[in-house]
Amino acid sequence: MRATRGAARAYILAAAVGALFCVLPALRPGAGTPWVTVGLLAGLYLVCELLGRCPFFGSSVPIRAGSFFPLLLAAGFLLPPAAAALVAIPGSLAGRVETPPATARRVWRAAQLAVTVWAASSVHGLLGGPATLGAAGSRSDRLPDLPYALLPACTAALVFSLVLTALDGSILVAAERLPVRRAWSGLPARSLGPHLVHGLAGLMMAVLWRGPYGPLSALIVLLPMYISCWVFAQYHREHAAHRATIRALVQAVDIKDTYTRGHSERVGRASVLIARELGMDQGRLEVLRFAGILHDVGKLGVPTRVLRKDGPLTPEERRVIELHPEYGHEIVRGIGFLGEARAAILHHHERLDGSGYPYGLSGREIPEYARVVAVADAFDAMTSTRSYRRGRPVPVALEELKRCAGTQFDPRMVRALVRALDRHGWSAATTAVTADEAISRPRREGAPGPAAPADGPGEVAPAPRPSADRPR
Repeated sequence: MRATRGAARAYILAAAVGALFCVLPALRPGAGTPWVTVGLLAGLYLVCELLGRCPFFGSSVPIRAGSFFPLLLAAGFLLPPAAAALVAIPGSLAGRVETPPATARRVWRAAQLAVTVWAASSVHGLLGGPATLGAAGSRSDRLPDLPYALLPACTAALVFSLVLTALDGSILVAAERLPVRRAWSGLPARSLGPHLVHGLAGLMMAVLWRGPYGPLSALIVLLPMYISCWVFAQYHREHAAHRATIRALVQAVDIKDTYTRGHSERVGRASVLIARELGMDQGRLEVLRFAGILHDVGKLGVPTRVLRKDGPLTPEERRVIELHPEYGHEIVRGIGFLGEARAAILHHHERLDGSGYPYGLSGREIPEYARVVAVADAFDAMTSTRSYRRGRPVPVALEELKRCAGTQFDPRMVRALVRALDRHGWSAATTAVTADEAISRPRREGAPGPAAPADGPGEVAPAPRPSADRPR
C-alpha cells in the first residue's frame, strides 16, 4: 500500500463498517457479554502488540499480529462471535506499523482481524465447539470433550485462514492494483499450515482457560510461543547475515572487475535451474546458489591490470589469472555455512577430460557442485553481451554446450540445463552487459573449440588446450 488510493480508502472504510456490524451485538444493552474475559484477552493481545513497538523486544523478536494469532483464536473459541471480534481491535490499532500510511494500515488491520475472528468464532459456535471445551471453573467434573473438540477448532482455524488470506489478497488488488490471480497466488497454501497450528494452540489455551488455571493458561501457551518466535528470529537473522556476506563479496568483485557485473548473480540463477532438474533438495539448492554467485570471488586476488587488460594475456598473466579459483577457495575457507560451495569455487574450471585447472581433475573426481557451476558459468558467458561482441542466442549456446559435453562438461548437467530452459526460459533481462569472456574466433582444424570463449578482444588461444577460454 505505497499510497492510500481512492479505491483502497473505500475498501478500508467498507471493511471498517463490516467490523462495526460484527461487534455491535456485543455492545447492546442486555447482550450478556462476558466483559471480564473480553477485557483480559483484549489486554493480553494489546500487550503482545505493544511489545512489538518496544525497541528492546521489537528488535530481538519479530513480533507481529501473526505471532499471537492463537490468542485471537482462543477468544473465538471462548467467546460469542461479537465479543471475540472486540478482542482483536485494541491491539491491532496499537500495533507496530513499519511503512506509511500508519493510520490507514492500523484501521485496516483492526477491521480485517475483527471480521476474521468473528467468522472463525461463528463457525466454531455452529459446530458446537463451546460445549466441547468443558465447563468453566475448577470444581467442575466435566472435562473437555477430546478428541471431538478438534473438529470445530480445526474448522474454525481453516475459516480463519481463508477469510484472512481473502482479505489480504483483496486489499492488494485495491491498493496496489495487482491482478486478482497474482494477488492471491500462493497465499492460501502458505497460510493454511501455520494457521492450523495456531488453531491447535488456541484450543489448548481455551481448554486451560476453562479449567482450573483460568487466565494463567494464556501465559502457559504464550511463553513457549514467544521462545519459538525468538528462535525463529535468530535463524532469520543468521540467514540475513549470510546473504549480507555474499553480497559484500560479490560487490567487491564487481568493483574490481567491472566486466563481471551481474554475471555472478546469473550464474547462481542458472546453477539453481540445473540443480532443480537434478532433484536436489532445498538446502543444497541454497548452497549451490551461493557457489554460483561466488565462483569468481578469487578475482579479488588477481591484479586489477590483468583483469581489465584489453589485449591478449601473456603466458605469465594467464598463469596468474588461473590462480583465481585457489584464491577464491582461500577467501571463503573460513565461511562455514558455504559447505560444498567451497569445493565448487575451487574446481569450477576443471574439465571432464582432465585438461582443466587448478588440479587437472577428471570425471567423477570433480565435485558435483563444480560440474553444475561450470555449465552455468559457460552458458552465461556465451549468452552475455559484451562491449566488444553481442551475446550468442540461447539455442546456439546450448548447442555449443552439447558439443562439448563429455569432454569439457558433464553431459548430465548440460541435459538438465536444456530441460530447465525449455521449462522456464531465460529472460533477456538476465543477460545484460557483463563481460568476462571473449569473442569467438576461428579454431585450429581438428581441435575442439571453446564452449564459452573467454579471451579478450584480439587474444590468441593458448596451446594446446581443447577449449581455448580465458579463465573466467
